[in-house]
Amino acid sequence: MAKPVVAIVGRPNVGKSTLFNRIVGGRVAIVESQPGVTRDRLYLDAEWAGRSFVLVDTGGLDFQESGEIIEGVHRQAEQAINEADAVVFVVDARAGLNPDDEEVASIIRRAGKPVVLAANKVEDFDFKADMYDFYRLGLGDPIPVSAAQGLNTGDLLDKIVALLSTVPEEEYSPDVIKIAVIGRPNVGKSSLVNAILGEERVIVSDIPGTTRDAIDTLFVLGGKHYVIIDTAGLRRRSRIEEPTEKYSVIRTLRTVDRCDVVLVLLDASTGVTEQDKRIAGYAHDAGKASVLVVNKWDLVEKDEKTINRHTEKIRQELVFMKYAPLIFISATTGKRVAKVLELVDFVAEQHATRIATPDLNNLIKEATMQTPPPTDKTRRLKILYITQAGVRPPKFVIFVNDPELMHFSYLRYLENQIRAAYGFEGTPIRFSLRKRTSEKRDA
Repeated sequence: MAKPVVAIVGRPNVGKSTLFNRIVGGRVAIVESQPGVTRDRLYLDAEWAGRSFVLVDTGGLDFQESGEIIEGVHRQAEQAINEADAVVFVVDARAGLNPDDEEVASIIRRAGKPVVLAANKVEDFDFKADMYDFYRLGLGDPIPVSAAQGLNTGDLLDKIVALLSTVPEEEYSPDVIKIAVIGRPNVGKSSLVNAILGEERVIVSDIPGTTRDAIDTLFVLGGKHYVIIDTAGLRRRSRIEEPTEKYSVIRTLRTVDRCDVVLVLLDASTGVTEQDKRIAGYAHDAGKASVLVVNKWDLVEKDEKTINRHTEKIRQELVFMKYAPLIFISATTGKRVAKVLELVDFVAEQHATRIATPDLNNLIKEATMQTPPPTDKTRRLKILYITQAGVRPPKFVIFVNDPELMHFSYLRYLENQIRAAYGFEGTPIRFSLRKRTSEKRDA
């Protein structure tokens, strides 16, 4: 299911980025006393009371200044409000109600989104008089918080989660395989969708960003039900100029969150770019089953070694996704397009594979006998037990005498042994290391 989106908005210097960092658990956004530092949206996953959501930080809405940058920030913040399932409107309790606060409140009311009013920078939580003026905004009870000190943010998060309870659940049954098609602009995403569907369902254009929003198309093939989702192209941040393109980036990331299989589309004529790596990396980090689809193969001059050279180069550039199947196609001519869905079925099955615990432990026992675990001075890592804790992606819990003794390279060795025995092609694998006690460290 796609995570709901919560946008933090407000005028400059009210503590939006500080609140964002407090909720996501790290100093991610730039925090300075000078207004207007955050000029672009940031988004990260957050969780509270078992509810996951995407938190979006925005630039301050300043109605006293003008200029191209200020106007761009306004457009971005308004796009974030329109995209969000809920809004956290931050005001400054120390400074009191500001005319710009009333302007922001008007924008939120026009958007018609659920809103939580957070009165930040509160120093005395027993003194309620500072809150009274904010009732004039007509957005309900202000919640006093101190983002810098982390005071009362739990009550704020409780309110946010309560608002998100009204967000619709995923509408598709578990039997439907949801496929996201992602990649840079102009790599042929819409053309691939059309080729798979066999009819013109999505506009195909040479203009980057034609597909502004994700478009879901349900179809049935061979008795199996699929949803294919075409998304707007992801561009480098420095080249994203139109607010609609930045808005579509969040849509693309949300699409990856709610899909089962990601088709990472690459351009055979240009090779793997840094942006391709970032796009593929998001699918990998999200734990999704993936297929690397190299499009425009018909435009490449070939000899008997061409496909091997391209394969080797792509594997080198996307070494973190060496588990993903690689296929060369031409969406315009239809060459090998039919095999894409075969790979989708295959990696979706691998993504959901579960291995019996006795079989896993026998495998790990043989692996450790063949290559003993590492030592640290006089202490040797002991692997006591392994079990599979989940699927989509496959998750394994390894019980050891001391998680600190597990070297990264040895964990990769164990992963390779598991893959050699059971496949897991097309899917990342997650490991969690646990001591004999309740202590745990993820890897």
